[in-house]
Amino acid sequence: MEVKEFIVRFFKDFLAILSEMSPFLLLGFFFAGLLYAFIPKQRIEKYFNGKPFRSSILASLFGIPLPLCSCGVIPTGTAFYKNGASKGGTISFLISTPQTGVDSILATFSLMGIPFAIIRPLAALITGISGGLITSTITKNETDKRIFKQGEEKQKTLSQKISNVFRYGFVEFIQDISKWLVIGLVLAAIISALIPNEFFELLNMPPIIQMLLILAVSIPLYICATGSIPLAAILILKGISPGAAFVLLMAGPATNAATITMIGKVLGKRSLFAYLGTIIAGALSFGFLIDYVLPIEWFTQITNQHLGHNHGSHLLWWQIASGVILLGLIINGYIQKHLESKNQSKTHLKSNTMEIKTIKVEGMTCNHCKANVESNLEQLEFVDIATVNLADKSVTIKGNNLETEKAINMINSLGYKCV
Repeated sequence: MEVKEFIVRFFKDFLAILSEMSPFLLLGFFFAGLLYAFIPKQRIEKYFNGKPFRSSILASLFGIPLPLCSCGVIPTGTAFYKNGASKGGTISFLISTPQTGVDSILATFSLMGIPFAIIRPLAALITGISGGLITSTITKNETDKRIFKQGEEKQKTLSQKISNVFRYGFVEFIQDISKWLVIGLVLAAIISALIPNEFFELLNMPPIIQMLLILAVSIPLYICATGSIPLAAILILKGISPGAAFVLLMAGPATNAATITMIGKVLGKRSLFAYLGTIIAGALSFGFLIDYVLPIEWFTQITNQHLGHNHGSHLLWWQIASGVILLGLIINGYIQKHLESKNQSKTHLKSNTMEIKTIKVEGMTCNHCKANVESNLEQLEFVDIATVNLADKSVTIKGNNLETEKAINMINSLGYKCV
C-alpha cells in the first residue's frame, strides 16, 4: 500500500468511526454530567460499608453507570475507602466502575450492537460483586488502621447543579478521557487501514489463545472504557474472536500498572490479588461464554455492518455534525486546561498573608485526582485552601502554621507519591 493511499484510508476510517460514535458519546457525556451533579460521591459512599454482600451489590450497582474514566476511578475509590468504606465495597467499586459507564454503554451500542451493550454492564456487575465478596472474606482479620475525618457535603443550588452538568460532562470529563479516546480511535483507524479484513482468522489461532494474548497485553496497559470500543470493534472486523475482543473491553479499562500499584499500596496485597484474580477469571469466563455458548452472529453482525469497507459512505449529516462538535469539545478541553494552569500559576505568585507551600506529587492524572487531593488536604485543620495544578504535577497549600509533613503523609496515604 502506498503512503498516500494509507493516509487517505486512515483519515477516512478515523472520521467514519468518530462520526459513528459521536452522537452516542455526546448523549453519554450529558448523562454523565447529570449523574455527577445530582448524585455526588458523598451521598453514595455511605452504602459501601456494612455486610459484605450488601456493600458489594450496592457498590457495583452505583459504579456501573458512574461517569468515571479509568484513571479517575482509583482516586475516587481511594477516597471512599479513606472515608470509611469497607475493602470489599471499595474493590467492588474499583472492578465494576472502569469497565463501563453511561457514556461507554451508549458508545458500545453504537459500534458493536445491543448484545455487547448488555453483556458489558452485566459482566461488570457480576465481577464487581464477586470481587467484593472475595475481598471481604480474605481480609476480614486484617487490622483497620484508618482514622476517619469526613468533611461536610456542601449543598448546591439547582442553578449550580445545572451548570455542573455541562461543566463536568462537556469539559472536565472530556479532559479526562480525550487523550485515551483519541488514542483508541487512532489505533483503530491504523489497524483498519493497514490490516485486511479476516486477517486474524487466517492466523488460525483458537479463541482461547487469542483471549490469553489480549489479556496479557491488556492487564499492564492503560486504555479507557470508551477508548477501547473502536479498537475492539475493528479487531472483530479483522477476524479476532468476539470473546477475545470482550476480554479487551473488560480487562483493558479495569487494570493497568498504575492501578495495580495504588491498590496494593492503599488496600494491601490480599485485596490486590482478589482484584486481579476476579478480573482475569471474569474476562476469560465471559469470553468463553461469547465464543462457545452464545450465537456468534450476535456479536459480529452489527460490527461488520457499521465498520465494513464502505462504512464511511452511509454517514448522515447529524453524525458528521456530532463528530465535528466532539472534536471541538476535545480541543476546548485542552485550551481550558492550559488557561486554568496559567491562572493558577499567576494566583500562586500573588502575595498573601497566609503561608503558602507547593509540593510536587507523582501519580495525579485527571480531574478526579485533583478533587481527591484537594478535598482531603482541606480537611486538615491547618489547610485553608489546597490547589492542584495537573500540568505541573503539584499541589499548593495555603494556611497558617502549615505542617508540611502531615500534608505529605495525607497525600501519600491516598496512593500518590510526594517528591
